[in-house]
Formats: sequence, C-alpha cells, structure tokens
Amino acid sequence: MEKLKLISATDLAKRTNFRSGEVKFGEKMLTVPKDVSAEHFIANCEAKYVLFGIPEDIGVRANHGRRGAHQTWNVALTAIANIQHNRFCKGSKILALGAIDTDAEMEAAENLDYKVSADRDALKLLVGKIDREVAHLVCTIIKAGKIPIIVGGGHNNAYGNIKGTALAKGKSVNAVNLDAHSDFRILEGRHSGNGFSYAYEDGFLKKYFVFGLHECYTSKAVLDLLKKTDDRVRFNTYDEIKVKRQKNFEQELFQALSFIKTDYFGVEIDLDSLPFVPSSAMTNSGFSIEEARQFVYHFGSHPNASYLHICEGAPELENTGNPQLLGKLIGYLLTDFIKASDRN
Repeated sequence: MEKLKLISATDLAKRTNFRSGEVKFGEKMLTVPKDVSAEHFIANCEAKYVLFGIPEDIGVRANHGRRGAHQTWNVALTAIANIQHNRFCKGSKILALGAIDTDAEMEAAENLDYKVSADRDALKLLVGKIDREVAHLVCTIIKAGKIPIIVGGGHNNAYGNIKGTALAKGKSVNAVNLDAHSDFRILEGRHSGNGFSYAYEDGFLKKYFVFGLHECYTSKAVLDLLKKTDDRVRFNTYDEIKVKRQKNFEQELFQALSFIKTDYFGVEIDLDSLPFVPSSAMTNSGFSIEEARQFVYHFGSHPNASYLHICEGAPELENTGNPQLLGKLIGYLLTDFIKASDRN
C-alpha cells in the first residue's frame, strides 16, 4: 500500500469547524496512527467503513470529458468532517483512510491532449496504472471484513472497485449503477466510459444493472450490446420512469435489487445523473437528489452491498459560488448508505 496518502488526526482537525455543544465526524472518525501499518490497522480497528478518495480525472479526459474530478475528494472530505456525530449516524464507524497517490499519473497526464492519438493512448495506459492501485486497496479493505466507501475520480474507477471486490470474495460480483450512461462501451483502452464492460470481459462482473439511462445519450451500438447480454446486463431508462411514466421508480428499485442481490454487489453513483450537479457531463434533466438518496438507501440496506462509489463530481465546474454543495451532497449519500447498511 505504498501508493496511499494517509489522513492524520491533525489533517481532520484542520478541516473540522469546531463548535461548543456539538460533535462532528472530524472529531470521531478513526485515522491510521503514525508508525502503524495501514493494512494492519484496517484489519484490526473497530470501524466498519473505510473511506478513501481517488483524486484523478485522467479517465474522464481519456473519454473526451472535462477535467475537474480530481478535486472532488478534497471538497468531500471537508464536508464529511463537518457532519454531526449523533444517534442517527456515528463518525466513529468510519476509518478515514486517505487517498490513492495519483500525483505521478496526474503529472504525466497534464499536457496530454485527447485529440492526439498517441496522447490518448498514453492517457489510457495511465488509467490502467490507477486501476491496479484501486483494485489492490479495495481488495485489502474487503478482505479485512470492512466496507469501502470510495470518492472518485472518474467512473473509470468502477473497474478497480469491481475487480478488487471480486478478488476479495473469490468470485465474480454484481453491480448497480445510477447513471445517465451505461459506461459499457467498446474495449478500446481504458477510460471512464468502459469500466463495466472491461470488468465484464475480464470475468470480474457477473450481473450489471444500469439504472436511469438517458435515451438521448445512449448510442445504438451500446443499446445493441446491452440487448445481446440481456441475461446478465439489464437497464431501465430515466425517460421510461420520469417522462413517459411507463415504469415506477420504487418498483424499479425492487426490480433492480432482485436482479443483483443473489451475489455480492457494488453500489455505483455517477453524479452526472443528477441535475445541475457539477460534473464532466453535467445535465439539466435527471433524478432528484432525494431519489438518489433513496437509491443509495435501498441498495445499501441489503447485506450483499459490498461497497459504495460516488464519482464524476467536478467542483471546478460549479458556477453558483458554492462549491461546498457538492461535498455536502456526497456527505448525504455516504451517511444514507451507512444508515442503510447498519440495519443489517
């Protein structure tokens, strides 16, 4: 676990707004003590959840998206540190681990241009390097009997999450993804648009449900591919649920869970599925934040829910002057998942 930047108790304290009569997550979340092996502490601490970040946007850029996802971890951590520790959700259940060290990869990608073929290939190779680190860390956390909560980064990191979970469990696993896009595109080198298709091809992903595809932004090629793999890959569309009213949101939650709950599964949230949330593929039409929270709670309540991944946020693309709102949103989703999982 050399490629890991640990958080210290001092780091958390600097992010925490202390107030008399209140106790914040930043005062209660665990951190790895100095001179203690991170792997040993993960395995032996009392925390049930291990929080870490992936500060990169290389996968997004390799997919011709807008940069900015590398900043999300920093914004999210500050917001999470200032959540109230109370009887509804306790910060002491979380080990605030730190972030995967992506400095070398981000530096190597700095001047690469997606429009140049050789640069595009170089970006994809850098994504592959990050894949390996993500998979190793997720595998380590799950083998220790903990539940990872991962803040991206681009959705390319779904591959490492799924691979790491499968390696820890010793078999292929399932995933459900709240997303405007399938990220099940052709195998053309790694980027944020094919994390699930690569995990499927490599045997780590068994069943996959895409929740809320946007019909206008899903290609015929992807729809044809999804149709060919209907026994293991299924989807519904946002348009069916919210526009044409052909399907019911709550019923679709149960349908999706029925499809994936037979094995361990990951819960994936792409923030570009929510209106006006700053992301590389920001939308003005999508599920509400309340519906996203219901989604997380619904799937997090099942004992086979093995990780939560929140990705594609991009604070620098926020234009209201309140970038902390993105961090607050991630804090809501994180605590909803924990509350749901604790029911088990």
